[in-house]
Amino acid sequence: MSASVIDPERSALLLVDLQERLLPRIHQGGEVVDAVDWLCRVADRIGVPIHATEQNPDRLGPTVPRLASWLGKDRTHAKMHFGWTRETGALDALAFPQFVVTGTEAHVCVLQSALGLLAAGREVFVVDEAVGSRVPRDRELALERLRGAGAAVVSREMVAFEWLQRAGTSVFRDVLPLIRD
Repeated sequence: MSASVIDPERSALLLVDLQERLLPRIHQGGEVVDAVDWLCRVADRIGVPIHATEQNPDRLGPTVPRLASWLGKDRTHAKMHFGWTRETGALDALAFPQFVVTGTEAHVCVLQSALGLLAAGREVFVVDEAVGSRVPRDRELALERLRGAGAAVVSREMVAFEWLQRAGTSVFRDVLPLIRD
């Protein structure tokens, strides 16, 4: 299991398949989107890159607009494999040593993408409140399996404070209102 601190200079925020046609079926999908949006706001203010995957976007639609607003075209990656790292060039496109992972479904695409990142030697931090599945038990089993495989399961505030590293900076003062929300 990773004992590293999440480093804003070495990490990226990865949004896995938070798509228009999938989210209405996700248990507490609105809460997952809220948590991911919060992380995007923090990442943006700190300068952490935000990337997203879209599973078969012709069938499942694009990333929900609220989250897509944080992405540029070069930061959205279409995929057909459930595990994003199986796509040709995926790991070359994102050469970060650490990934903060969010998205749906926890037991399918999040799980397989995170396992692929771990197998490629990346550190993976899965944000508990920012992942979801249609069935809550599937989500819980996915988090259990990810822990066993070496991913750290973290909260969104853990991520924010590790990215911030210290108090008293202008970035800390800029992010503090989000934490107090």
